[in-house]
Amino acid sequence: MTRVLVAIPEPRAAALAAELDLEEVEVVSVVPEDAILPLPAGLDVVVARATRAVITPALIDACDRAGVRIVPLGGDDQRLIVRYGLSAPLPEEASGWQVVAEIMADAPLPRTEPPPLAPHRVTAVWGPPGAPGRSTLAIQLAVELSRTGRHTALVDADTVAPSLSLLLGLSDDDPGIAAACRRAELGALDVAELTRLSATVDTSGGTIEVLGGINRPSRWPELSGPRLTAALQACRGWAQETIVDVSAAFDADDEATYDLTGPRRHAATAAALVEADTIIAVASADPLGISRFLREHAELRRITGPAPVMVVVNQLRAGPLGLDARGQIRRTLERFAGITDVAFVPFDQRAADAALLHARPIADVVPRSPLVAGVRRLAAGLSPAAGATADSSRGSSRGARRLRPARAAQGA
Repeated sequence: MTRVLVAIPEPRAAALAAELDLEEVEVVSVVPEDAILPLPAGLDVVVARATRAVITPALIDACDRAGVRIVPLGGDDQRLIVRYGLSAPLPEEASGWQVVAEIMADAPLPRTEPPPLAPHRVTAVWGPPGAPGRSTLAIQLAVELSRTGRHTALVDADTVAPSLSLLLGLSDDDPGIAAACRRAELGALDVAELTRLSATVDTSGGTIEVLGGINRPSRWPELSGPRLTAALQACRGWAQETIVDVSAAFDADDEATYDLTGPRRHAATAAALVEADTIIAVASADPLGISRFLREHAELRRITGPAPVMVVVNQLRAGPLGLDARGQIRRTLERFAGITDVAFVPFDQRAADAALLHARPIADVVPRSPLVAGVRRLAAGLSPAAGATADSSRGSSRGARRLRPARAAQGA
């Protein structure tokens, strides 16, 4: 985790510190502008105003020796910026995500070598009703896994509101998963057939194969449980990573009907969850979203059995829950569901809107978005090929890279 010192006037300093905490950046301390020196041990970044009273030769010398990066805010003194080789200053009222984006600006992309003998996996992305961001997260996760060099497929198995084709600018008349299910039922679904039925999408992380969903919800009987199970089993031999976007509803409501032999409305969701090697359970970071997630989580565990479930809280921001949003969510999930391992993805409405406008993955249109960085950390937890520093900005920022020789010399 990147360690930051904030040295700007109050009350903006306290607010910026809270915003940085939401972005999983550790704020070491908030100090007055004339109390930056001496620098705390283990510091990575100093956030300060770009004025001659603050950016002094003594500060520059101390930061250079300790390998600490300076992120300037405000000011219009270009000679000062050029003289010390600093990056272009951010607006004085820059938000936390803008500061994090500047810190991560020159972070190297993860390694692209696939891990040796890595298994082919199916990952289902599920979430309760209320649009917690299942489809957006599935798309971005596929991009980040493809960035590691893994052949990645994206499958839309949502029988209620399929949306992957629309989000990626594909035609909803493509054969997609419905045709794959029909071929699987006949035993004729192989690698060549899957390649023919899929649409290829070139992204910043690499090429992903997309099996679009049904273009009308009334076609849900085509995605029966046995059909989809057979199709996903065929996908294991086709792609190294198969990401499946499913609907929120399970099949439990159909079990109460008298027609137990007919097709079930949500059998596709249950089949994908049972077949998956890993399940990404997405919750929205607001009181209603967490409440809905807790109500559905027990049923999810009943259906999936031993499959590991990774809980991801999406759209994290302070608005609905206050300043300590992350802490409140952790305590609630631990108290009512016994969930202690939670990943968080920040809220970035600007990036989400840009992706919708261009019908592209967020990483393609706003590559420095904190949302992209959050999903990249999530992908790092799923794949060892995502790189040793992909789960944290610490170690990949300019300050951290410059800090290594200094710390090695101290250790020696």
